[in-house]
Amino acid sequence: MSLRTSALMATAMSLITAGGAFADTITIATVNNGDMIRMQGMTDDFTAKTGHDVEWVTLEENVLRQRVTTDISTKGGAFDLMTIGMYETPIWGANGWLVPLDDLSEDYDAGDILPAMAGGLSHDGTLYAAPFYGESSMIMYRTDLMEKAGLEMPKAPTWTFIREAAAAMTDRDNDINGICLRGKAGWGEGGAFITAMSNSFGARWFDMDWNAQFDTEAWANTLNFFKGMMDESGPAGYATNGFNENLSLFQQGKCGMWIDATVAASFVTSPEDSTVADKVGFALAPDNGLGKRSNWLWAWALAIPAGTQNEAAAKQFIEWATSKSYIELVAGKEGWANVPPGARISLYENPEYQKVPFAQMTLDSILSADPNNSTVEPTPYVGVQFAAIPEFAGIASEVSQEFSAAYAGQQTVEEALAKAQALTNDAMEAAGYR
Repeated sequence: MSLRTSALMATAMSLITAGGAFADTITIATVNNGDMIRMQGMTDDFTAKTGHDVEWVTLEENVLRQRVTTDISTKGGAFDLMTIGMYETPIWGANGWLVPLDDLSEDYDAGDILPAMAGGLSHDGTLYAAPFYGESSMIMYRTDLMEKAGLEMPKAPTWTFIREAAAAMTDRDNDINGICLRGKAGWGEGGAFITAMSNSFGARWFDMDWNAQFDTEAWANTLNFFKGMMDESGPAGYATNGFNENLSLFQQGKCGMWIDATVAASFVTSPEDSTVADKVGFALAPDNGLGKRSNWLWAWALAIPAGTQNEAAAKQFIEWATSKSYIELVAGKEGWANVPPGARISLYENPEYQKVPFAQMTLDSILSADPNNSTVEPTPYVGVQFAAIPEFAGIASEVSQEFSAAYAGQQTVEEALAKAQALTNDAMEAAGYR
């Protein structure tokens, strides 16, 4: 090769790199929560560094799950990146539906991902999705209302205390509900909450022979306790409230307590968004004296569907959005309290982040959730707020609809549990488990 040819080639490559001549447009499906909205606002940084443009499809959680599941199972090809979680990732990875993330750059430092997150987003030791943030669930509560009620929140409270405190903090005349919890149908909405709660009451979805367990005293106790407490001290219409609805209520000062995703802590303590930002305390999710707390384990993560025409650009986006550098970018613009939590070891070793009031409680909650040992009695499945089998999403969506109907007074708890028992056993028999 002549020197002139080499020079021309080098010049061409530099122009491609600088000008984005091979730039792609990638389409990302994501959930409409605060951290993902914040990421969209930072996307210009990614485009400036890579030349790639990004088109966002931002959806409500239940709709997102339906859209991405349909698209990937039918090879629709609508998205180059999908926001999925610990339920879908191992199953889809095993099916060959996702691109393995086993060749991320050394600078990305995949070894810095919290083991709880990496493990839940892997299949056979291979990472198939990178956590944008990780979470468990915990109690967020109004310190002023707790004090006014003459109570003190334990670091690790029981459900009995929570119900009594909710009743004491409720003030209907001033539109204050003692507690706000998810009742909305959807396996990842109200279904996730009630399943995690049921673990602490000794319930489980299946016995070791894959028989449904909704006809047990433990499940009856769970649903009756939940409905009784919410009818006493919850907001009107709680049967249709999910994460975003309860977040809004808490930020408006209308909830004494909210038990939900640890990631919400930055939003309820943000003076720009929350009217009670300086009056929020945190505690571990409740237990019921049986040795299991009611906190879940989850990560919203970015995964690449196999077959995308923009795999290289999609991997670049993953390396940008889930990196240490992205955390520093958010910290620089919006403060350490607003960085995506729960994904990287180094974040919890950072002295600046250690000053954030909810940082340690978030980590404690994540570390206390054990997907391999989440129930009092043994189970044949892995998962805290879900059973990691392909059939679960469809079954649990139906079960959660029956539960929400009971919360709304459209049927009794006993009727809801009987329907859940029958439909779950029918589905498991049809799938060949029984």
